[in-house]
Amino acid sequence: MTQIIVALDVDSIKKQEDLLKALRGTIVWYKVGLQLFTAHGKRAVDIVQRHGGKVFLDLKLHDIPQTVAHAVHAAQMLGVDAVSLHLMGGSDMLRAAAEVMPRPKLWGVTVLTSMGAKDVKIFAASAKIPTLVKSLAKQGWVGGADATICSPQEVGMLKKAFPHLDMKFVTPGIRPKGAALNDQNRVMTPGEAAALGIDFVVIGRPITHAADPRKAALDILAEMKAAAPKSLDRE
Repeated sequence: MTQIIVALDVDSIKKQEDLLKALRGTIVWYKVGLQLFTAHGKRAVDIVQRHGGKVFLDLKLHDIPQTVAHAVHAAQMLGVDAVSLHLMGGSDMLRAAAEVMPRPKLWGVTVLTSMGAKDVKIFAASAKIPTLVKSLAKQGWVGGADATICSPQEVGMLKKAFPHLDMKFVTPGIRPKGAALNDQNRVMTPGEAAALGIDFVVIGRPITHAADPRKAALDILAEMKAAAPKSLDRE
């Protein structure tokens, strides 16, 4: 069944701990991203682990191969369970990261869900999001990425394009029906994501900004469970 990763995009340890306490026993995975990690570093990771959660360190690594490999090793020393990197960094960068052993899971970012069709024109006048996502996802698989991060709208296309590959998918851009889109452009509801068999959905504000985060999470979990194909619902 599709799992939720709650995005802890907050600016204080107190807010982080309040959310972890509210969601304990409901959510297993938490995203520690740029905002929280830049402000509090290892402490932010330690707090999630102390509350029994798994950590997705979402720093979107994108640098020369040696630097990214060292960063992946440092993430392993922190004890995180997964770390993100930009697949646009190239095959050599990805290969260097994948060769780090032991290491966290490597989740490769294709095209950010905040980007629209006009944004990718910077790469080429004829650039199109689906084509770019497909190329980067394949490069990630070949280079050793453990999962593809993309918009949920591209998952169906990728499964059809690469039916022989056991790709895992991590998708931001999940919004319950009627929720504000905020800075997301390519979105899908939790139920639609679950129906596609997406492995992980990253959800922030619809849970973290809710009056009752626990109830919001439980409602989304119930929606996904109801929508999941029976063969994928292992509960």
